[in-house]
Amino acid sequence: MYHDLEQRTMGGVIRYAAKRWPDRTAIYWRDKVITFKELDELSEVFAKGVVAKGIQKGDRVGLWMHNHPEWIVAWFGISKAGAVIVPLDYWYKPGEVEYILRHSGARALVISEALPNVNFPAMIEGIKGKLRGLQFVVILGTADREWLTSWEELVEEGKDISDEEMNEIAREIGEHDMEFILYTSGTTGMPKGVVLSHYNMIRNAWDVGSQLNAMEEDNILVPIPYSHSFGNTLVLTLSVLRGAAQTPMLDYDPKKALELIDKYGVTIHPGVPTMFIRELQEFRKGRYSLDTLRTGIMAGAPCPIDTVKGVLEEMKCNILIGYGQTEASPVITMTSLSDSAETMATTIGKPLPGIDVHILDTNTRELLPAGQQGEIVCKGYCVMSYGYFKQPEETKKSVVDGWLYTGDLGKVDDFGYYCITGRAKDMIIVGGFNVFPRIIEEHIITHPKVEEVSVVGVKDKDLGEVVAAVVIPSEGNGIDPQEIVDYCYAVISSSSVPRYVAILDALPISGRGKVKKFKLEERLREMIEAGEITKIVPTEVKKRKQNGNL
Repeated sequence: MYHDLEQRTMGGVIRYAAKRWPDRTAIYWRDKVITFKELDELSEVFAKGVVAKGIQKGDRVGLWMHNHPEWIVAWFGISKAGAVIVPLDYWYKPGEVEYILRHSGARALVISEALPNVNFPAMIEGIKGKLRGLQFVVILGTADREWLTSWEELVEEGKDISDEEMNEIAREIGEHDMEFILYTSGTTGMPKGVVLSHYNMIRNAWDVGSQLNAMEEDNILVPIPYSHSFGNTLVLTLSVLRGAAQTPMLDYDPKKALELIDKYGVTIHPGVPTMFIRELQEFRKGRYSLDTLRTGIMAGAPCPIDTVKGVLEEMKCNILIGYGQTEASPVITMTSLSDSAETMATTIGKPLPGIDVHILDTNTRELLPAGQQGEIVCKGYCVMSYGYFKQPEETKKSVVDGWLYTGDLGKVDDFGYYCITGRAKDMIIVGGFNVFPRIIEEHIITHPKVEEVSVVGVKDKDLGEVVAAVVIPSEGNGIDPQEIVDYCYAVISSSSVPRYVAILDALPISGRGKVKKFKLEERLREMIEAGEITKIVPTEVKKRKQNGNL
């Protein structure tokens, strides 16, 4: 495992890359390239600046930027200083940032200057008075406020720190030390800070790299944010660990993504399903070759079967399906390059090496045999080493005797392949029957006029809850809600047939590519109360009623 023992810490990962592949391209960014040697040097001077500012081992440093190359520089620089990185999503609002910085006890923050839709300095200006522990803020761009330190000023201050001081800090950093705290986005309550070690992340990145057969000749597109574990572990860390280049995108756009693949010869494309859905639409216009694209990872949300097949057959990309969560560093199971198209499209693969996975009864927590649905739990090196930051009681709920309870429902077949059947908290109880949205979504998405779909439960005075489907028609197609209900009737169980169907232009998607189901529930409730949508009865049931057969 690993090319060299020096790769056991995040700082060691970039130091080793600079020695083994000094002149190879580490980052493609617009019209310039950054080599591994240059990346190591840039992160070193950044680390010296952070140390000069008083940051010590174990201190927390927030990182709040878009996918600039400097995000990568800061990532390795903070790690080299022995500090703990606290990534923040660029779409966060001031209240969310205040909570995370205060809860994590961050002593410093790294941001970029204002962009058209996001003004980081202005947002910090409004909350910094509440962050007594925040000692300094470094900005990529113009330091136009007295409390800001420019990137150049930080580097200048770091000139007082010697190489020997940095070497001493490096010797004190161990692979099982804290590396980052990533606050998971929650739909209820405040986010929880997942604490991972260097070993958690580097080992997971290495194993995923093995599944992809990633090597120095590869170039990995980065359409997902570096603030997400998908971005910082499965792209940033993986690429430097394996000597591959990475091509970050400042903002995701399907057309731009396909253009970058052709321009820079991208070979590996990670992304969430929504990205691939939109890229397939764009690709079908016939303007792209994608000749260099060989594989990728689709993860982060349920993967529609038709989308997986489209990427495999049309884009000619041998896409792998990954499953996991931040608490698991993040990948638990994954398909392999040798799996059939059917396996890729219908399963989440097998556990990575060093990870045990069980399916447990949700009530008794007893081990279930193949073919039976239960909660997915895992154990191994991937489970968050330190639990949730400052939340021991929450940690005890999620990790029991070393087993991480994912909250996801699934099955395993006789060949050891796992599949997701739903999420326990998303379950809808219709008149006492348990209904799982994932099963309904997988059926509706096969309708030829449907591009995207999401299913939630809405309150009902007779049955307690009923199923509601939100459908996005495919390009150029109109669709009648009655069609969706009839498409489901007699194919899936009666309790699973949608009673309400809303046709919208787009689903509310988070920056991490997941559908905001709580937003859908709110929207549907408003539409029902306003009479914009009403209950739909299957056509066959109407006919039977008319004929007196009901």
